[in-house]
Amino acid sequence: MIHSNGWYSLASSELSPNQDTRPDIKNISLLVIHSISLPPDNFDNGYICDFFKNKLDISLDPYFKKIANLKVSAHLLIDREGEVIQFVSFNDRAWHAGVSSYKGLTNCNDFSIGIELIGSDTTPYTNAQYESLIKVTQEIIKRYPLIDKNRILGHSDIAPSRKTDPGPYFDWERYTLNLDDKN
Repeated sequence: MIHSNGWYSLASSELSPNQDTRPDIKNISLLVIHSISLPPDNFDNGYICDFFKNKLDISLDPYFKKIANLKVSAHLLIDREGEVIQFVSFNDRAWHAGVSSYKGLTNCNDFSIGIELIGSDTTPYTNAQYESLIKVTQEIIKRYPLIDKNRILGHSDIAPSRKTDPGPYFDWERYTLNLDDKN
């Protein structure tokens, strides 16, 4: 269940400072699926949570120096076991999309919800991740009726010159066939 304050009841929460107020919460109309791993192709080490909270120790990996000054977040992160962590209320603007556009509208952060899956372009996602993603997507569709199956995209769809995620191993058919817009 998603409460009126935009928090998902089945997620643990870790607040990210990388957020601000949406221009209009009535215009939440897009769901963006992402993937992330830190460092690249390494999973389940806690670095992503630190990154979203601006607490990443850049001395731990050379790659971290490249991203040290980025201020990013997502509404949700789904780990390889299907655990869900929420960093930003759905009612607020997470900084997940960057330079982006959809159907002529720019700055997709203004009107989208961003969900990160721990993964990469080189590894299939887990059954647990699909199960959690489907469950939360059904709740998002219930709470934010401007979002339906046709308004769920990958980061690569809204920023094609910059992004490839969720990548070739994300099974869009498996995901969308298991959504029920009427829930």
